[in-house]
Amino acid sequence: MAPPLLQLQDIALTFGGTPLLTAAALSVEAGDRLALVGRNGSGKSTLLKIAAGLVEADSGSRFAQPTATIRYLLQEPDLSAYPTTLAYVESGLGPGDDPYRARMLLEELGLTGEEGTASLSGGEAKRAALAHAIAPEPDVLILDEPTNHLDLPAIEWLEKTLKRLPSAIVMISHDRRFLENLSRTTVWLDRGVTRRLEKGFAHFEAWRDEVLEQEEKEQHKLDRQIAREEHWLRYGVSARRKRNVRRLANLHTLRKDFREHRKAVGTVSISVSDADLSGKRVVEARGISKHFGDGAIVDNLTIRILRGDRLGIVGANGAGKTTLVKMLTGVLPPDSGSIELGTNLAMANLDQKRDELDPAMPLAEALTRGRGDYVTINGENRHVVGYMKDFLFAPEQKGTPLGVLSGGERGRLMLARALASPANLLVLDEPTNDLDLETLDLLQEMLTDFPGTVILVSHDRDFLDRVCTSVLVSEGAGRWIEYAGGYSDMVMQRGAGVSARTVEKPKAESAAAPAPRTEKPADQQRRKLSFKDKHDLDTLPARMEALQRDITKLQAILADPGLYARDRAAFDKASAAMTKAQGDLSAAEDRWLELEILKESLEA
Repeated sequence: MAPPLLQLQDIALTFGGTPLLTAAALSVEAGDRLALVGRNGSGKSTLLKIAAGLVEADSGSRFAQPTATIRYLLQEPDLSAYPTTLAYVESGLGPGDDPYRARMLLEELGLTGEEGTASLSGGEAKRAALAHAIAPEPDVLILDEPTNHLDLPAIEWLEKTLKRLPSAIVMISHDRRFLENLSRTTVWLDRGVTRRLEKGFAHFEAWRDEVLEQEEKEQHKLDRQIAREEHWLRYGVSARRKRNVRRLANLHTLRKDFREHRKAVGTVSISVSDADLSGKRVVEARGISKHFGDGAIVDNLTIRILRGDRLGIVGANGAGKTTLVKMLTGVLPPDSGSIELGTNLAMANLDQKRDELDPAMPLAEALTRGRGDYVTINGENRHVVGYMKDFLFAPEQKGTPLGVLSGGERGRLMLARALASPANLLVLDEPTNDLDLETLDLLQEMLTDFPGTVILVSHDRDFLDRVCTSVLVSEGAGRWIEYAGGYSDMVMQRGAGVSARTVEKPKAESAAAPAPRTEKPADQQRRKLSFKDKHDLDTLPARMEALQRDITKLQAILADPGLYARDRAAFDKASAAMTKAQGDLSAAEDRWLELEILKESLEA
């Protein structure tokens, strides 16, 4: 059995006097697909930084194969040291790596490579960071929230790319569907200790519940054992009590174990402050349109949203989802058409701009909006500390400045603020960002039971499936179409997922008037070979020659008439290698022929 590529054992780390990791372990072998899961604040990102060699543990050991290449994707990558995205991605390539991969990956992710790093959006920075990590095809790829800031087309592209990648992968993600599709092993970090399940994330939650149930039973047994020992100490025969010093010492040990047992982190308690019911018709839009410059964001959309509907809005980044939500809620008027809002509407809004609050503002003040120490929920005044506990904030965090909160804590804070307002219409723009899986489960249950109406913008496919009664999808050029059901239902009806937006590449200015644009199939619209196509054209001939040489060698081995009887394993191995080489050669020849035909047609 080959040694692991990367291994952590008995990792311990303390922050501010509180143990974060006490006995954490991680073992990564070639080809692993490992999901690291745990509550927000449990130390997942810290453990990955220790694995990547960026943070040193207080104790424990880290081993990495000297020849293994390890790449780590940060949650918030910093590209400021590089002038362009291409320069940043190329900096991650090693001496023997294929230089074409940098441009190829950037192109597939919708970037040109010429973007200045100082002006990138969060999504563009994450795309460039993904290309930087994936380009060298490392032995171990460590991904910390790789789907953050990505739209649905990019997430689905990332899944397909990672499935083909030969690297061992360790990943943290709040995207349940992403973990289910990629993971084959699950490591649960809980109260500073790791537990390993040799199955993918789809099996994790049932296993976790069994572990916690068994732990609760063990604690109950320990409690009863302490009670029995205390009874013996009080009422046993006096002479025996004095002689059995060891039994008395065991009682002290049992008490210590019971006191020091760290219970599982509590669950978020989510409820919305209800308002009176709205009218049956919540929003009715007739033929609304909105244009920015020459581009249509919304073009002649008619939609009716009724009380109790849970509408999901999906599309690529830049499709106009947030603009559409502002129009449907009356914040932004349409250029044409009409929008009529229903009666008795009370709206609570959670938007993506979670940095709008003053970083110096104390946590409690942000929750009460500066109105004393109480929050009004469903007509009842609750002390802010009690409301904080519902969202897993400790009482001592009451005066904590918002600027030092983690991403998950900021997400819970903004959710708590939004849900404290009396509402019968919830407008949630990317509510799942930075929330852990348990909190997502409770939010989903709350939205499912909510008697009012929900308008939801999200890139989380599983969350859309669990919550939405219909999905409104951008079809491009300002067209939006509504489909019944969740995201998976939409894909079945539409025959495809959400398409990526076309990236406009810089063009030389020309005095001539542009020719009229006609719609053509995607293959006919291409004016030149992509970087990947050019690379394949350059490298496929040598690849075909190498495969042909391999086939010739394997034919010579299999021509030995006594090989089967003498060494059956060698015969089977050579036969399998021959089948694979012939298949690879056939695929390479087909690809080369396809590209040659394309090249000739483009040149013509």
